[in-house]
Amino acid sequence: MSTVQQPDPSDRPARLTVGVVGAGRVGPALAASLRLAGHRPVAVSGVSDTSRRRAEAMLPDVPLVPPAEVLQRADLVLLTVPDDALPGLVTGLAETGAVRPGQLLVHTSGRYGAKVLDPALRAGALPLALHPAMTFTGTPVDVQRLAGCSFGVTAPEELRMAAQALVIEMGGEPEWISEENRPLYHAALALGANHLVTLVAQSMELLRTAGVEAPDRMLGPLLGAALDNALRSGDAALTGPVARGDAGTVAAHVTELRRHAPQAVDGYLAMARATADRALAHGLLKPELAEDLLGVLANRAGHANGTEGTEGTEGPEGNAR
Repeated sequence: MSTVQQPDPSDRPARLTVGVVGAGRVGPALAASLRLAGHRPVAVSGVSDTSRRRAEAMLPDVPLVPPAEVLQRADLVLLTVPDDALPGLVTGLAETGAVRPGQLLVHTSGRYGAKVLDPALRAGALPLALHPAMTFTGTPVDVQRLAGCSFGVTAPEELRMAAQALVIEMGGEPEWISEENRPLYHAALALGANHLVTLVAQSMELLRTAGVEAPDRMLGPLLGAALDNALRSGDAALTGPVARGDAGTVAAHVTELRRHAPQAVDGYLAMARATADRALAHGLLKPELAEDLLGVLANRAGHANGTEGTEGTEGPEGNAR
């Protein structure tokens, strides 16, 4: 459990005016969190009707203005736009003279470090990359989830204390990421969090197809235990037919997926091969069983060699768990 506590605003006299450029799911939540720490949101920009409604709900009484005006009003500006839009936004703001010397300019992209803010740095801004390792809903619950949330932080050496202070004020914990490691860091998070949502959604769809009335209730305890075990034990937590080398069961799975959810086959095969490799490398999957299993996966990937009927001879179908 995190030991980070939200600071008492009265203990920190240096309060900042805060602006948000890009009222997606992240920006308003961070600004609301900074407000709880005693800072003052003063301006927000948003393009779509959805983002504007979100800003009004999360930051009531904070005016909606164009991006350049956000920078005019704020000491600390949160650039919370999609990754691909960030370089162009920074360049445009710098070239139009919107950036003020001494202004803290913070982006929340996981992909980029501080260098993407170089155009603003040349204009006198103070660049910080603060990426919350959290999934956001665009609702007030996001502010609560920031408590104990890790932030991937990249900043010039002279701004490390400022970056750390801001993260702690939002209830988070700073984790320092080097500039060159930002894309790898972000890929790791996307692999774990984004792909997890896809896998769970597919699993729920398949359970509904199989007649389960409440797939969320069925999966909740199972997935919670699997996640806890994985975080505690890593690859030692692997279970199931792939880790056991039950080639017949895996063949039966793919047969049913081809019949009921062909769009899920490629993902199942890719994850099964990755699971088999890790289980074999860590001594969980016996080599003599791995050969048959990998053969099934290879045949299934090519949909060849008549393997549709192998599940009855490779092993029992009813022992998946």
